Amino acid sequence: MNDLQRVALGEEPADLVVADGRVLCPETGEFRSRDVAIVNNRIAALPESAEGVVGPETEVINADDHAVVPGFIDAHTHLDLLQSYETVYHRSLEGGTTAVVTECSSIGGAFGAAGVEQLLAATAYLPVTVRATVPPTPLFDTFEPPRATGREADRLIGLLEDDRVIGVGESGWIHAVGRDTPAEALYERARELGKPVTGHGAGCRGAKLAAFASIVDDDHEAISTDGVVARAENGIHVVGRYGSIRDDIDALAGGYERIGVAECSLSTDGMWPRDLLHEGHMNAVVRRAIEAGIEPADAVRMATLNPARHFGFADRGSLAPGNVADVVLLSDLERVAVRTVISGGEVVVRNGSATVGPRHREYPDRFYGAAEIRTDPERFTVTGREGPVRAIRYEGGLLSSETTVEPRRDGGGFRADPDHDVLKVALLDRHPDASDETEGFTGFLAGFGLERGAAATSITWERAGVLVVGAEEEAMSRAAERVRELGGGWVVVDEGGEVTAELPLRIGATCSDLDLEETATLLGTIERALRSQGADVERPLLAVQTLSFTGVPALKLSFSGYADVLNRELVGLDPG
Repeated sequence: MNDLQRVALGEEPADLVVADGRVLCPETGEFRSRDVAIVNNRIAALPESAEGVVGPETEVINADDHAVVPGFIDAHTHLDLLQSYETVYHRSLEGGTTAVVTECSSIGGAFGAAGVEQLLAATAYLPVTVRATVPPTPLFDTFEPPRATGREADRLIGLLEDDRVIGVGESGWIHAVGRDTPAEALYERARELGKPVTGHGAGCRGAKLAAFASIVDDDHEAISTDGVVARAENGIHVVGRYGSIRDDIDALAGGYERIGVAECSLSTDGMWPRDLLHEGHMNAVVRRAIEAGIEPADAVRMATLNPARHFGFADRGSLAPGNVADVVLLSDLERVAVRTVISGGEVVVRNGSATVGPRHREYPDRFYGAAEIRTDPERFTVTGREGPVRAIRYEGGLLSSETTVEPRRDGGGFRADPDHDVLKVALLDRHPDASDETEGFTGFLAGFGLERGAAATSITWERAGVLVVGAEEEAMSRAAERVRELGGGWVVVDEGGEVTAELPLRIGATCSDLDLEETATLLGTIERALRSQGADVERPLLAVQTLSFTGVPALKLSFSGYADVLNRELVGLDPG
C-alpha cells in the first residue's frame, strides 16, 4: 500500500492540507466544499474534512472559502524570446502558472538541437514544469535551403525521445500544405510516439485547412468564431490566445459552447516583460476569458485539464488523487486573484508574493556573442534600374503587404526617402553556418514612419538574423554594429549614429539576463526612441521583429530576397 492510500484512508498524516476551500473538479465543472490532502508532493485525497490526517508536522493552509483550482498550464508560449525564463519564472508562479508548453523556435532556429537542450537544462530545476516542442523551422525549405540536414536533422528528430519534449512546435501551413517538406520525417516520428504537432494556421481555411488538419493537432491562430468552429470541425484542438502578441479570446468565447469546452485550451503565445510585470501570466488569460463571457469553471478547465490531456501531462491539470500537487488558491474567482500557489507540493507563493526568486545560469560560450554579421555601410547599398521597386508595406500587428515605392537615386544607387515614407530594411544572416552567398538582403519598407536614424534587432521571428530598418545607410550600419557588439539586442541610433536606446540580449541573441524590471524599462526606452524619431505605428517593436515572419501570409523578408508567402517564392526588387 502506497503513502497516498495511507493518507486517503486516514492511517497516516498528510504533509500539507488545504482546508475549508471550494475545490474545483474540472472534470465536472463543479465547486465542492472539500479539503485537499497532500503527501510526497502528490494529492492523496479530497475529503470533506482532512482533520483526521493533520499531524504534528502537517502544514495547514486555511483557504477561507476561496476557490481552490489546479495549477494553470500555458498551452502555447515562447520562453526563448526577450527574457530568460529562469530569471522570471517566479512571476509566472505569482500568476498561478505551474506548467508551460514552450516553443523553441528562436534558440532552436539558431543553435538547432543544442538550443533546445540548453533551454531544457536552464529550466530543469525550476518549481515550474516546462515542456518544450521541437522547432520544425530548421527543416523548412520553402524560401531558403534547410538549416538542419543530415546529422543535425536526425538530432532534432531525436529530441522527440526526451520525456520533456512533448511534440513538434508550430508549423506554418504555408510550409507544409500541398508540398513536400523535409519536416515530414519529424511529423512522422511524432505520430509514432503519439506526440502532438502544433499548427500555425493564420489565413488557412477551406480545403487547405482540411489538408493542414492531416498534419497538425492544435492551432492557436483562430481569430474569429468561424475560425474556432472550423478548426474543431477538422479535429484540431483550439488554443485560445491572450498575451503580448494578440487577444483572440472573444473569438473563442463566441464558439466554445458550440464545439464543447473539452475542445479548447488557453495560452499566452508569449507574455513580454512589461505585460508579465503588470498583468501576470495565465491568471490574466483566465480573467480575460471570464470577462469575455466564458463560465469561470470552463475558463479554468481550459487552462488546466484540457491542455494537460492534449499535451500529455498525465498527472496534472486536475486535483484528482495521484496527481502532482499543483494547486492555486484564488481569493476572487472572477478576478482570478492569486493568493497561494503550491507547485509540486511546495508552497511557492504566499499572500500573492513568490517565496522563490530569479536564478541565473551561465550558458556555453557559443550562446554569447551570437550576432556575428557584416555591418559596413556598403552592406545596405541597393542598385537597380530606373523606376519603382518592390517594397513591403507594414499594415499593423503582424500584417504586411506588397507595394511599390520610388526611392531617391544617388548615382547608380537607391536611397531611402523618409519624406515620402520610403525606408531601407535589411535582414542579415547571423546563423553560425551563414555563408557569404546568403548573408543578407536589403529592400524597402513603407508604412513604418521612421523619419531619421535607424533601428536594429537580433529578434527576428522564424530566422536567426539581425533586422535593420533605417533612413540612412550609415545609421543602419552603426545600429547593426552595436547589436553585434552587444552579442545581440535591440538598438536605436539617431541620424548621427549616436545610440539613443539599447537593450542587450546576451543569451543566444534573443534573451535578456537582466532583471525583469530592467528589461521592461529598456524596452520602453527603445519604443520611445523609435517614436521620437518618427515611427508612428501602434507597436513599433512588434512591427520590426515580425518583418521576417512568414507565418502570416504577406510579403516578408528573407536572406536572399523578399518572401512572397502566398506564392511560396523568393522575389526581388523588380516588381515584374
